Amino acid sequence: MRTRSVMALDPLGFHRVVYHEWGSADNDRVLVCVHGLARNSRDFDELARALSRDYRVICPDMPGRGESDWLAPGVNYDIPRYMSDMATLLARLDVDQVDWIGTSMGGIIGTCLAALPNSPIRTLVLNDIGSFISKESLQRIAGYVGDHRFGSLAELEQYMRSTYTAYRNLNDTQWQHLVKYGHRVTGEGEFGLHYDPRLAEGTQEAQHQDIDLEPLWTQVKCPQMLIWGDQSDVLTADTVERMQTLRPDLDLYQIPGITHAPSLMEAEQIVAIQQWLRNNRAHKPDEVS
Repeated sequence: MRTRSVMALDPLGFHRVVYHEWGSADNDRVLVCVHGLARNSRDFDELARALSRDYRVICPDMPGRGESDWLAPGVNYDIPRYMSDMATLLARLDVDQVDWIGTSMGGIIGTCLAALPNSPIRTLVLNDIGSFISKESLQRIAGYVGDHRFGSLAELEQYMRSTYTAYRNLNDTQWQHLVKYGHRVTGEGEFGLHYDPRLAEGTQEAQHQDIDLEPLWTQVKCPQMLIWGDQSDVLTADTVERMQTLRPDLDLYQIPGITHAPSLMEAEQIVAIQQWLRNNRAHKPDEVS
């Protein structure tokens, strides 16, 4: 793994976006993996290690998370900002097309980019995010994003285990990995989560209305794989059925009994993604499905 960064522009200056790169730097087949709202790039370590046999894998920390800079007060954490930062990152990578895996928020960013004319996104894997998000699920998310403080890493780990119920099948080593890269030490010597607490502001503002991405999602023409934890409140059965109706060629990977959002750290999940990507190697970005 190689760690690099790129400077991205915002209305008040520049901020640093850190990304981790796996596989051969000379590989022109590039895969970008983008995490969820309150997560970070190190969630993808196991997936990236496996996929680096086929790809140059790029895993960024979105601003305000992990090793990337927190945005200055007055600069919003929002999808347009993330899209702009990812455009800057893609320019740094100097490639014409990429494959994209996005968990939750990372899938929304990927959808927004893939829907644009002349998009460089060749294939799109959406992890437990679809064309509609209810305000009820947003309210649940808003309830756990904030400035949480813990007296020890053991307390922080217990909080993560109780919050991220979709990760229940992970082993102790995997949980230790998530804790290692999922915490920061505050100025008061306590342990906090790795992200800027100001992330909660945008979530709290958005929680009072549904988010309908269907008009945007229907503009995405590249092949798509939809990963669905079938107990998810973010990606519901009704939304999955609607997406399949609108897009019969959508490839669905259903994971029974899992809530939002599958970890992509379990062996079966990694193999399923790897096989799907291999099956779609021949697709060209200008092909319309």
